[in-house]
Amino acid sequence: MKRSKRVPGTHLTALLLCLTLLLSFLPTAARAEEGKTVRVGWFESSFNQTDQYGRRLGYAYEYQQKIAGYTGWRYEYVEGSWPQLLQMLIDGEIDLMSDISYTVGRARKVLFSMVPMGTEDYYVFISGEGDSGVSADDLSTLSGKRVGVNKDSVQATMFQSWASKKGIEAEVVELIEGESEAAEMLRQGEIDALVTIDGYEEAQRLLPLTKIGSSDFYFAVSKARPELLKELDSAMLRIQEENILYSQDLAEKYIKHSSANMYLSEEELAWLSGRGPIRVGYRDNYLAFCAKDAKTGALTGALKEFLALASHSMKNADIAFEPVAFPTTEDALAAMDKGDVDCVFPVNLSLYDAEELGVLITAPLMQSEMYAVVNAAALRDFSLDGVVRAAVNEGNPSYESFLMDYFPDWERVFFKDINACLKAVSEGRADCVIVSNYRINSISDPLEQYKLTTVTTGVTINSFFAIRQNSRFLYSILNKVISQVPGPAINAALASYSYREKRITIGRFIREHIPLVLAGVGIIVALILAFLLRSLRSEKKTREALRRIAELNEEQKKRLNEIALLNTTLSDNQQKLKEALTEAESANRAKTSFLSNMSHEIRTPMNAI
Repeated sequence: MKRSKRVPGTHLTALLLCLTLLLSFLPTAARAEEGKTVRVGWFESSFNQTDQYGRRLGYAYEYQQKIAGYTGWRYEYVEGSWPQLLQMLIDGEIDLMSDISYTVGRARKVLFSMVPMGTEDYYVFISGEGDSGVSADDLSTLSGKRVGVNKDSVQATMFQSWASKKGIEAEVVELIEGESEAAEMLRQGEIDALVTIDGYEEAQRLLPLTKIGSSDFYFAVSKARPELLKELDSAMLRIQEENILYSQDLAEKYIKHSSANMYLSEEELAWLSGRGPIRVGYRDNYLAFCAKDAKTGALTGALKEFLALASHSMKNADIAFEPVAFPTTEDALAAMDKGDVDCVFPVNLSLYDAEELGVLITAPLMQSEMYAVVNAAALRDFSLDGVVRAAVNEGNPSYESFLMDYFPDWERVFFKDINACLKAVSEGRADCVIVSNYRINSISDPLEQYKLTTVTTGVTINSFFAIRQNSRFLYSILNKVISQVPGPAINAALASYSYREKRITIGRFIREHIPLVLAGVGIIVALILAFLLRSLRSEKKTREALRRIAELNEEQKKRLNEIALLNTTLSDNQQKLKEALTEAESANRAKTSFLSNMSHEIRTPMNAI
C-alpha cells in the first residue's frame, strides 16, 4: 500500500495548538500557583519594621506573609510615608497597603478587605522633654496649640470631632512625614502635640495626653488590581478559620506595650502617694510561682521576678510592693477581705466565682499547662472523659474553679494538702490530682515514692491577681504593670524556678541507680571477701608464728635453765678452785718459808766451816 507523504511541521503545529487549548481551559487556581507580584506599601511603624540587620518584620509584614501562603503572592516593597503611600494606592502606583481605616470617601477610591486587620487606638501625645504648656489635668490647654496629624487620615477627622466636643480650638497641622519624623518634630517644638496610633516604637518615647477614639483598620487594594481583592478576602477568611484570634496574637506580639499604659494617671499617682507599698498576699510553698525562702523568709519564685520588673515598669513612677506569705490561697483571700493585704496571687477563678467571692481579677500575668497526676499502674485505664474522682487540696479555690470550668462532671474529693492528695491517688481513694506543669518537679519525690505519673489535660490556664471589688485604682495600676512586664521574662523565671536541685538521699540514689548500686555492692562484697581471706591467711600465719615463737621461747627457757645450772656449777667450782688456790698459796708460802729457813740454816754452818 502506498504511504501518504507527511507535510513537514504539521504535527508540531497541531501539538502547539493542543497545548494552547489545554492551557486556556486550565482552572484559574492552577495558573495562580505561579504567583503574582504585588506592590505593597512599606511605612516604618509597628506594622512595618526593619531591624538593625535589615530584616523586615512587624504586624502587617507577618500578616502579609501569612496571606502569601494562601495566595502564592510575591511582594515588591515600595517605601514612603503613610500619606504618600495612600495617594500612590489611589493612583494605582502600588497594589496593596495595610493599616487603613474605613471611610465612605476612601471606599470610593480604594477597595477594602472584608475582614479587618485589627483595631487601633488614637491618642494625643506631647513631648516628655521640656514644658509644652499642655496639661493632662486641663485639656483646654491644647487650645491655640499646633497639633500634628497625618494628612487625609481618620485621626484628623476624629481629632477635630473630639476637640469640638471638648471646646478646644487647636491649630491642626497636616503632616506627610513618617512617624519617626513627626515624633522628632514634636520633640523639636515644631508642633506642640501629635495625634497618632498608640503602641508603636516612637510613641513609646512620648507622653500620652488623652485617648480620642479608636477604629478598625483594614488592608486596602488599588482599584487598578480588583482581582487581588477576591484572593485577599479568601486568604483572610481562611486565616480567621484557622485562628480566630490571629489579629489579637499579632497585636500582643507587636503592639502590646501600649505607650498609654507606660504612665500612671494623676489619680493613680495620687492614690499611690497616699499610702505605703502595695501589700501582695501570696501562697507559700507553691514554687515555681511563689514561696517563702526557708532561710531568709523573703519571697522567691516567679512572683519575685515579676514584682522586681513591675516596680520600675512605669515611666512616671516607681511602685513599691510588700509580699506577705500565707499557707493557702484561701487564707490570703480572707486576709485581703479584712484589709491586711491589697491583692492576692495566684488565683484562677471564673468571672462568676470571682464575683461570688467579692473580688476582681486582673489581666493574666502567668500561664501554665495543667496535668493530671495518676497512678502509673492505672495509666491505661485512666481517661479524661471517664468517671473521675479528682483530689483537691483544701484552701485552694482556683483548682476547684478549674475543674468546674473544664471537667464539670468529675467528682471532687478534698484533702489537706498536695501530699495528701498524691497519697490518696496512690492508694486508690482518688483517680487523679490536677497540677501545673511548673509544679511537677517540685513534687517529684512523692511522685516517685507513690509510683505516680502525669497525663496532660490539654488545658492552659492563667494566673491572676485578685483584688477587692472597690479597688479601682489598684485594678488599673496592676493591669498597666502587667501589660508592661515582658512575658518571656516571666516564662523564663517560671522555667528557672520549676527546676530545683534534688536532695540526694540513700533511698533516691538507690532507686535511680540500681545497676550501678548493685555493681558497687558486688565490688564491695568482693573486696570484703578478699580482705577476709587475706585476713584469715594472715591470722593463720600469725598463729603459726606465735606458736613458733612460743616453742622458741620454751627452748630458750630450757637453755636459760641449763645455763643457770651451769652457772651455778661453775660458781661452785670457782669457789672450790678459789679455796684450792688459797690452800696452794698457803702451802706455797710454807714451802717458801721452809726453804728459806733451810737455806739460812745451811748457809750458817757453811759459813762457819
